Amino acid sequence: MLNPAQDDAYDLPAMDVALAGTPFAGKIRFFPSIHSTNILAMREADEGAPEGMVYLADEQTAGRGRGAHSWHSARGAGLYVSVLLRPRVAPADILWLSLAAGLAVREAVRQVTSLEADIRWPNDLLFGKKKFCGILTELNAEVTRVRHAVVGIGINVHQESFPGELALIASSLRSETGRSWARQDLLIALLQSLYREAQGLSADTTSAALNILRRLEGASTWIRGRRVRVDEGPGYSGVTAGLDARGFLQVRTAKDLRTVHSGGVRDE
Repeated sequence: MLNPAQDDAYDLPAMDVALAGTPFAGKIRFFPSIHSTNILAMREADEGAPEGMVYLADEQTAGRGRGAHSWHSARGAGLYVSVLLRPRVAPADILWLSLAAGLAVREAVRQVTSLEADIRWPNDLLFGKKKFCGILTELNAEVTRVRHAVVGIGINVHQESFPGELALIASSLRSETGRSWARQDLLIALLQSLYREAQGLSADTTSAALNILRRLEGASTWIRGRRVRVDEGPGYSGVTAGLDARGFLQVRTAKDLRTVHSGGVRDE
C-alpha cells in the first residue's frame, strides 16, 4: 500500500522505460499545476506537436469535461492527463476513438485494481451510480481527415470525500477499495491500452469499430434496456436500444427511435 496521496509522485524516466515501443516514451510533460491539460494539448497540436505527446498534471485549476462541465481536479488526488493522437480515421468515425478511450480506461483500472467499471455512453466510467472518470475528446479536422485528436482523461484516485453535491454523484478508486493506488501504474496501463486501441482504429476502422461495439455491449449496462433521460434539446425519455453504425446511442421513446448525438444521458 502507498503512503498518503501527497507521496504518490510520478517518475518520468521509469515511465519512459515502461512505455518503450509506444509513441509516448520520452514525450511525457508533467505540470505541478496547470489550467487545463486539454487546452494546452490542443494549442500545441495546432502548432505541430508530434503524435504521442502526453500532458500530465498534478492539479488543474480549470479542468474541463463534456458539455462545458468542469472537472474537479484537486492537487494530488487524481490522474489528469491529455494525450495527443493523429489517428488515420475519417472525421465521421472519430466517435469510435472516444468510445475506445472509455474501454482503455476500464481495462487499465481492471489491471491495476481488479475493479470492474461500468461505462455510461459515450465514455463516463462509474461504480454503481457514482462517476469516477470522465473523458473529453477534442479534434481538429478537415472534411476528409482528422489532423489531430486530444483525449483528455480525469480519474478520481485518492479522494476520500467530495465537496457539495459531488458527494452524491462522485466516487474514486480509494472510496471503492479503502486503499491507495499508484497513479503512475494506472497511467502506464492506460497509455498502453490506449495505444492498442488507436492502432486498431488506424489499421482497420471498420473491423475495430465492430470490436469496440462488441466489447461495449459487455462492459456497459447503459447500451441496451436501460430507462434513461436524455438532456438534448427539450429533453426526452426512453429505453436504450444499442448503438448505430457510427457509435451513437439509440433510445426508443414512446413515439419513435431517436439517436443521441451530443446530449447527456442519465437514469430517469
